[in-house]
Amino acid sequence: MEATNNSKRLPLTAEQKQRRAERARLLKSLVYEMWDGKPVYYAGYEDVLNGIKTVEQVMSSSILQSRLVVRISAYLLSVLNLDVYDVLGNELGIQFDKGDWRACDVAIFELTTLEGQDETKYAWVPPKIAIEVDTKADMSQFDSDFEYYERKTTKLLQFGTEKVIWLFTKSRKVWIAEPNKDWIIRDWSQVVDVLPGCQFVPEELVKKKK
Repeated sequence: MEATNNSKRLPLTAEQKQRRAERARLLKSLVYEMWDGKPVYYAGYEDVLNGIKTVEQVMSSSILQSRLVVRISAYLLSVLNLDVYDVLGNELGIQFDKGDWRACDVAIFELTTLEGQDETKYAWVPPKIAIEVDTKADMSQFDSDFEYYERKTTKLLQFGTEKVIWLFTKSRKVWIAEPNKDWIIRDWSQVVDVLPGCQFVPEELVKKKK
């Protein structure tokens, strides 16, 4: 006679259901980007789920990262023609398709491309220039850190972004990518060309002002 398993899973208690719902809400708040419908979480998200860190701790920037983003934005706003361009930041969402978006530290748009955009939602058009300072993404689902940077850069370029600039605070290197050109790596001491008449030297930008 064939053995049968008559055991049934007990229904969840109200407390268990509440804990699951709270965990699901917390996990949703820890999504950094969406890649083809799959979430890429903030680095350290598991520590938040385990109560070791807070959400704010994994989402926050270092002093150097913050200084770089703020000063790049301030510089761009001071030299670009704001009747032609807009400078956006604060991890702006760049939406490629439903369930497919990336975060951007600093993005330069031509104003004409933003016409008709719902300003309460992510940008559905490519920035002309994307500038990234490190990343807050959890890399565990990628074969290497390089895979993450390469795939995100390629996606932005294919979407229509003319230049992607990565600044890495640990190595003090700059990675510049343009379509149909060799991607180049430079030191922080070298000039980074953003647009005609608009360039900066990362090393100079991050120096403390007296």
